[in-house]
Amino acid sequence: MGFTLPSPDSPAEQAKALMNQKKNIESEIESHISILKANQSTMQTPLVDPDGFPRANIDIYAVRGARVRIIELRNDLKDVTAATGKALEAVYDRSQSESVDRREMSEESSSSKESKAFAKVDGVAPGSPAADAGLCREDLIVKFGRLVDTSFSSGSLTPIAELVGESENQSIGIKVLRKGQSIYLSLTPRKGWGGRGMLGCHIVPYSP
Repeated sequence: MGFTLPSPDSPAEQAKALMNQKKNIESEIESHISILKANQSTMQTPLVDPDGFPRANIDIYAVRGARVRIIELRNDLKDVTAATGKALEAVYDRSQSESVDRREMSEESSSSKESKAFAKVDGVAPGSPAADAGLCREDLIVKFGRLVDTSFSSGSLTPIAELVGESENQSIGIKVLRKGQSIYLSLTPRKGWGGRGMLGCHIVPYSP
């Protein structure tokens, strides 16, 4: 299958186009997951009974087709997520993006040395929105959407929960530090992915 890399005029436009592709892929994944749920199945549910006969309460053809397509789409999602991260990195790089709002870029540039990691990813569930976005355990979060270290007080991560709650099915740009390297990701909170919460990851406060 695969996805088509857009070629608009600026990194900002490319990032936006990639985010739209990512949203479309996630939407299609959800539609196939709904087929599994309608058959009371998951990606691992056996399709035969203990005696080796096809289960009569499952549309095996539909479930198999949905599973194959979900695997294909998740591979596409990994590719488009990686491409989105590179596009976002270019957006935040002033030397590569002249069309991005100057004030926002100025804030990013001035805060790049001062911003501190305020949270750490303590765990990521397989197949979750966080996993699809490329988040990894031990990632240090420097920026989560509009939130930076000064957005928090008393060690509470409530602002993240509030932002996630109001951003269902909407991409959130995230900047993390991974082994000392800055990485830009796009995370889309969503319900019904098969696990708890809208992210599928455990985030804890972090103090340098």
